[in-house]
Amino acid sequence: MRSLTLGAMFNHDALPSEHALRYLKAHLRNVPDFPKPGILFKDITPLLADPRALHITLDLLAQRFVGEHVDVVVGVESRGFIFGGALSARLNASFVPVRKPGKLPAATDRVAYALEYGTAELEMHTGSIRPGARVLIVDDLLATGGTASAAAELARKQGGEVAGFAFVVELDFLGGRALLAERAGDAAPVFSIVHFAAGE
Repeated sequence: MRSLTLGAMFNHDALPSEHALRYLKAHLRNVPDFPKPGILFKDITPLLADPRALHITLDLLAQRFVGEHVDVVVGVESRGFIFGGALSARLNASFVPVRKPGKLPAATDRVAYALEYGTAELEMHTGSIRPGARVLIVDDLLATGGTASAAAELARKQGGEVAGFAFVVELDFLGGRALLAERAGDAAPVFSIVHFAAGE
């Protein structure tokens, strides 16, 4: 009998159940006018505080990428560390943090990226990713896509191949998925568990 690979055991296109999505959405809190007026902030701390919600989240993220031969999980400061670190253990991959300037102690590579007003920068320790390694970029939320795109640029700068992007929450109305597709191509799938439309 033909043996199945881990990747063949999972349907990567399968959607989370409605029950799972309702449960996770119930553990995401809206905080109006944070960090500035007019922004409706999606707070993940209630999800983190609930063991079942956290397990469901990690299970869904891991299921999408198990068998995809992920060598490195890159977690984006700071909430991406929470999900990225746990996910790297489940995928048997190394974990690499991407941080704001001045937070990493050794030599770093740095990229700048555009914000709505001005620019920001991210850093990764030099030599964190071996050439040819398959890299998964992980963060808690996909909004405009600028931060995740910058993390992917850092990974490629070190010779890594971006194998995909994983998020807990996606704000569909801000167009981040389109930006990532434009810069990373269809070879790097974008997976988000919970989606929100404008005003939700």
